[in-house]
Amino acid sequence: MSNADRVALALGGAGTVGSGIVKALLDKGFKVAVISRDNSRLEKLRGFVSPSTRDNLTTLVGNVGSEEGAEVVKQTLLKSVGKVTDIVSSLGFSWWQGGPPHTQTLKELHWVIETLLFSTFVSWKVFFPLVRDDPNCTYTFITGGAGEKLLMPGTGFLTVGAASTLAFCQVLREEYPEVPCKLNQVKINTGVAPPERMAPGYLNHLDLGEAVATLVERKSSSHTVFPVNCPADLKHVILEGNL
Repeated sequence: MSNADRVALALGGAGTVGSGIVKALLDKGFKVAVISRDNSRLEKLRGFVSPSTRDNLTTLVGNVGSEEGAEVVKQTLLKSVGKVTDIVSSLGFSWWQGGPPHTQTLKELHWVIETLLFSTFVSWKVFFPLVRDDPNCTYTFITGGAGEKLLMPGTGFLTVGAASTLAFCQVLREEYPEVPCKLNQVKINTGVAPPERMAPGYLNHLDLGEAVATLVERKSSSHTVFPVNCPADLKHVILEGNL
């Protein structure tokens, strides 16, 4: 199957991490679909990708955080693009620094878990059947290393939410060991930013996007966690095909 025949669904594709992945997939010749509740973010994404690939980008307004909303937008998606061959979910990679736990409310904790875990679970449950039984298809989770340590004071709820997402990805690998679809996880253990907001040790979201798109394109691994600790790790993906 050539890249031109592949249709990638980028969940979280309008975010910082997701936009880099969307641009890289389009540049490799994929058709790409992105769903967001915010149409202005979709318009910004359309302006961000390479003009020559814009016709291969399908944007849909919808809510993949609820089962009902995800089912509705799935039907709209299939009517628009016909099929999905690859899914990349960066919904489990986000940022939160609201303060120490004793200053927070249960409502805030619920919001963090909903943002990081619930949306990852719901979208997987709804969209995974589209690729599950085909060895030529892929499903790739993008997660953060915040679930393994407190990154800095005030980010405790981020650690809780990110840890739950890491655990969910582990459960999927172990519950579905024989699934034909290439099921992988890229675990980012550092910050990610666009070029104008880079900090020491951060990953450029364009470089990360190219590395993830390369993994999706090659579809040579499955049930694997690819840790990314620094920019040099991305070069191993692009040049050597592994992390």
